[in-house]
Amino acid sequence: MNRLLRMITLGAAITTILPVGHTVAQSADPVNGTWELNLAKSSFDPGPAPKSQTRTYESDGQTVKHISNGVNAEGKPTQVAYTASYDGKDYPITGNPVADTISLKRIDNDTVEATLKKDGRVVSTTTRVISKDGKEILFKTNGTNARGEAVKNILVFDKR
Repeated sequence: MNRLLRMITLGAAITTILPVGHTVAQSADPVNGTWELNLAKSSFDPGPAPKSQTRTYESDGQTVKHISNGVNAEGKPTQVAYTASYDGKDYPITGNPVADTISLKRIDNDTVEATLKKDGRVVSTTTRVISKDGKEILFKTNGTNARGEAVKNILVFDKR
């Protein structure tokens, strides 16, 4: 009888744990995957717009690895990369002509605020929002470009 009670208790424990594991798997960072810049939906002030850009994200929900490959307005290839946690601390960023660090702060599961700095000085802030259906990301950036001009860009990326 005692053995039967232990088996029932173990079965109940497993039944309770399995749904929790399933919930954790479902709450993976929605940014994961490859995203393509939609130039028709994006705006670049003051411009010019790049010719193309593809971003790839790999995240466990705490840390994200980002690689962006593209072609700038002059037709030259670009690559920006970083690995950072969503903890508001500065992490190195490579390939960005106006910034050498990035810090990320998660607002909710679909929203992240990024701050880019050059030599410790803030050069831009970006809010990233993933659509409810997970098929689009909107980036709103305010800051300064390499020429010292004020920048107000809205970038829209489609999930591939």
